[in-house]
Amino acid sequence: MKAHADLPLDDLAALTQGARRLRDEAYGELITYSRKVFIPLTTLCRDVCHYCTFAKAPREIPAPYLTLEAVRKIARAGAAAGCKEALFTLGDKPELRYRAAREALAAAGCATTADYLERAAKAVFDSTGLLPHLNPGILSRDELIRLREVSASMGIMLESTAQRLCERGGPHFGSPDKNPQVRLRMIKEAGELGIPFTTGLLIGIGETREERLEAIAMIADLHAGYGHIQEVIIQNFRAKPGTRMAVAPSPDLEELVWTIAAARLMLPDDISIQAPPNLSPGNLGALIDAGINDWGGVSPVTPDHVNPEAAWPELTALARDTAAAGKQLTERLTVYPGFARSPDRWCASAVARRLRELSDASGLARDDADWRAGTSKVPPAPVLMRTHIGSALNPVLRKAEAQDPLDQRDIVTLFEARGGAEQDICDVANATRIKQLGDAISYVVTRNINYTNICAYACTFCAFSKGRGADSLRGSPYDLDLGEVARRVAEAHQRGAVEVCMQGGIHPHYTGETYLALLRTAKQASPGMHVHAFSPLEVTHGAQSLGLTLDRFLGRLRDAGLGSLPGTAAEVLDEEVRAILCPDKVSTSEWLEVMETAHALGLRTTATIMFGHVDRYDHWANHLIALRDLQRRSGGFTELVPLAFVANQAPIYRAGKARPGPTWREALLMHAVARLSLGPWIPNIQASWVKLGIAGAQSCLAAGANDLGGTLMNESITRAAGAAHGEEMGPQEMEQAIRAIGRTPRQRTTLYADAPPSQQMRAFAAAPLDAVVNTPPKRNVKAYG
Repeated sequence: MKAHADLPLDDLAALTQGARRLRDEAYGELITYSRKVFIPLTTLCRDVCHYCTFAKAPREIPAPYLTLEAVRKIARAGAAAGCKEALFTLGDKPELRYRAAREALAAAGCATTADYLERAAKAVFDSTGLLPHLNPGILSRDELIRLREVSASMGIMLESTAQRLCERGGPHFGSPDKNPQVRLRMIKEAGELGIPFTTGLLIGIGETREERLEAIAMIADLHAGYGHIQEVIIQNFRAKPGTRMAVAPSPDLEELVWTIAAARLMLPDDISIQAPPNLSPGNLGALIDAGINDWGGVSPVTPDHVNPEAAWPELTALARDTAAAGKQLTERLTVYPGFARSPDRWCASAVARRLRELSDASGLARDDADWRAGTSKVPPAPVLMRTHIGSALNPVLRKAEAQDPLDQRDIVTLFEARGGAEQDICDVANATRIKQLGDAISYVVTRNINYTNICAYACTFCAFSKGRGADSLRGSPYDLDLGEVARRVAEAHQRGAVEVCMQGGIHPHYTGETYLALLRTAKQASPGMHVHAFSPLEVTHGAQSLGLTLDRFLGRLRDAGLGSLPGTAAEVLDEEVRAILCPDKVSTSEWLEVMETAHALGLRTTATIMFGHVDRYDHWANHLIALRDLQRRSGGFTELVPLAFVANQAPIYRAGKARPGPTWREALLMHAVARLSLGPWIPNIQASWVKLGIAGAQSCLAAGANDLGGTLMNESITRAAGAAHGEEMGPQEMEQAIRAIGRTPRQRTTLYADAPPSQQMRAFAAAPLDAVVNTPPKRNVKAYG
């Protein structure tokens, strides 16, 4: 924050130039808004602000308060129109002035308006899932505490710190709740209670510029203490007929622009600056040039009840006007991204859960309606109106096309692309894929053999493993007999498989000898079968159980027939994420060490990233860079397999602690960005039809991916997480899906050579799978704990 003495207050051009620079550094090309429904719970108010047309007397309205059913009806209409926020606006403590208010509250079983607001907000949240934002005027500390449980955020306009405006003749005379000290006290208490908060200035009601600067400085001081102020609204007074200030002059555009720019320069970067678009029609470009980064709440359903004469702009028009000023309109939630990314800190548990449900990895609103990894069959329709600007994107794309290594900021910029800009990234990624690999799409005929689902680890995302206390979840525990393993390998060979992929839980009774025995069994059943087996966690566990170094144990595995390692157990290679998802699992450095050791021994490996849960774009960038850096040293990765988080049965999601997987935009971009980040070094990017569905995988194959993965006889891990896509997709279906998008199918081996013709013939003539036998464990699963 700058002291206002340091600002060029007499040079509007310099002031706005500085404000734009700070805004662009903090928010890039995005201008956000919240899609809301406006619920005027009561228009009764004990205050008599001289410019207000919102407040009414009891005789002017049909009832003192909206009924709860009327509240729900408004909220349902908003939810049906795609709103995420329910904005409750109401007069201040009308029960202290009007008997009609007191009687209505008593009839509802409430003592105060705050009590009724609590009930109404809960009704909206419970019935529609809309996030309540509350503007109820002055609240006590106890009321703040109670209302925090049923809302995502709250707000009160400071308006001005000029006490003289409350004196006789001033616009706030007769309005005790407009006392600046009372309002500052409430903003402070909201900070102490960790409530995401909105405040702002109402300019042009008689205050001076110096008084505006004083108010901005006080807001900055409060935020410095608690970090809770999401946004500051700079709202221009508009004279309204029928008020005491009906003939008062409204501030001109220069006053509004000056105040916005000063606020941007004085306030810290993490406070958004908002100006209502409906109050400055025709001048939106000037407000953007002044330094705003948000338009506030815009409703497709209800009018602005505070300024009913000023209609909300249509969102398509607002997007066009925003784009004309060089910015991208993007939807946010009522809680801003910085708060939405840490919902447990800022919101009650039920609200935090809902925030995760509605947000993407950046903390903005999900933009894909109901698409979910693992269950949705068809991706959302593409953006029809492309309004993106691309000024930050273009140099990154040029850098990627030149095959220069992208840094973290570059990769995050690609993941942040919106408004149709993601298609530019996909087009460049697809062109890069053609240049590097041509037009063929490969796939492998493979069988998954998950030899046990008993696991001593407690990964919060895993819906496959059985552990302590899990008898009633995820099916029955099993631990395959070696005879059943051998039968499955032999059957896989007869059905054309060139690979068996063997992984399982970390059974507490397994040792390195168990993994060696599994390899020997597989190779005896089918000597020519490529065995792709054992995650870095299993390798680490096996080595430790035998007291061997990684290189010695991996050497023994290789000599026993291990062909390559799957790159699972990676999740996201960032310790902030792993501390939540898998705190007792191998660390990032340990995972990378296993892979580098394997590569040094001549073992090739895949790499994976499981994304869309508690992670952010910078985490994804860190993961891709870690893979790229290792590959440049070792050259041992064959491919990257992006794995969209399938949330349905995942414990962390069921507990409300994770998002419901990536958005479709994020899933598509993961494949494209991976191509641009890794293509020169890790040539193959796989699209997982199990996670994305056939149509989703086809879209990713047009966005930089070149491989459709495996036919997956007996895939079970993803289905345990709630995926609906099939357990096996045979080569006929694989090739049909590939040819349907005009590409050439190629059946491959694990290491990307052409599959032997004899196995290809078997694959196309394969008989149905025999029923599997999941051997029950020798003891109750709880005993393993």
